[in-house]
Amino acid sequence: MIVTLENKQFQTRYNMKKLRLILFLFCCSLCLWGQDRVTVIQNDFLGNNPHRILVVSHRADWRNAPENSLQAIRNSIAMGVDMVEIDLKKTKDGYLVLMHDNSINRTMTGKGAVEDYTLAELKTMRLKNGAGCKTRHQIPTFEEVMELCKGKVMVNVDKGYDYFKEAYEILKKTGTVNQCVMKASLPYERVKAENGDVLDKMIFMPVINVSRKGAEAVIDSYITHLKPKAFELIFNDDGPEVQRLIKKVYDSGAKIFINTLWPELCGGHDDDRAVELQQPDESWGWVIEQGVKLIQTDRPVLLLQYLKEKGLHE
Repeated sequence: MIVTLENKQFQTRYNMKKLRLILFLFCCSLCLWGQDRVTVIQNDFLGNNPHRILVVSHRADWRNAPENSLQAIRNSIAMGVDMVEIDLKKTKDGYLVLMHDNSINRTMTGKGAVEDYTLAELKTMRLKNGAGCKTRHQIPTFEEVMELCKGKVMVNVDKGYDYFKEAYEILKKTGTVNQCVMKASLPYERVKAENGDVLDKMIFMPVINVSRKGAEAVIDSYITHLKPKAFELIFNDDGPEVQRLIKKVYDSGAKIFINTLWPELCGGHDDDRAVELQQPDESWGWVIEQGVKLIQTDRPVLLLQYLKEKGLHE
């Protein structure tokens, strides 16, 4: 092969352009590294980027680690979810810990309620996995969880409204107030009366079953008095009235959070329809068409894959 001077000059120019592109991308990466990951997620959550859907992992990665465990949360962070959902209970000596049920029977090696034990006593027990087998994992405190999640992922406290003010104190202590979403399926007037002194200091998300009578009045009250950043909407059908109320929330400027965990939460557009029936467009796709910003799922890996293929998640 004969290499001409012209070819050498072309190759030199090509290599220089390639080097400049690499340097440009490196500089962009440095800018991103300057922000913690949760800042990027918060900007998407609070901003107006319609081209990125946030994935919420239900009870973290409960399929591969004990639900509400530190390992389940670590797994969720590693897979790239934007928010993990957790539940809170309080021990006999006043610590907030992660627990979904009213008793520890299903998820721990002990029996009874969280409030029957001190934190030290609970730490002597072990969490069970999804098959009911004992693991090496211990029940985590809310403070331990927020320290783990700090700068990495947002947190959605589902069952935890009873500890609203205590949770706020832990969020302040760990510097994670803007990283956590508290919620309740209660009217604005009650939430304001019970937690008015901290309500405006936190991200609060009302949970509204839009299939129930009177749902619109509850939505209107929140929009008028609080202007929430997001609403969690539940519906067991996908008829015109449900879609009208979803649009009303969307038009208010609030983000929409929808559960696709099982059919009764999302009008039949659930995870299993996406995965087992192989109808992701009729499931997650339909939900996205309603203007949803956050999807809570039991299939985070597959939902992330679907969104990336649609250009809706990096």
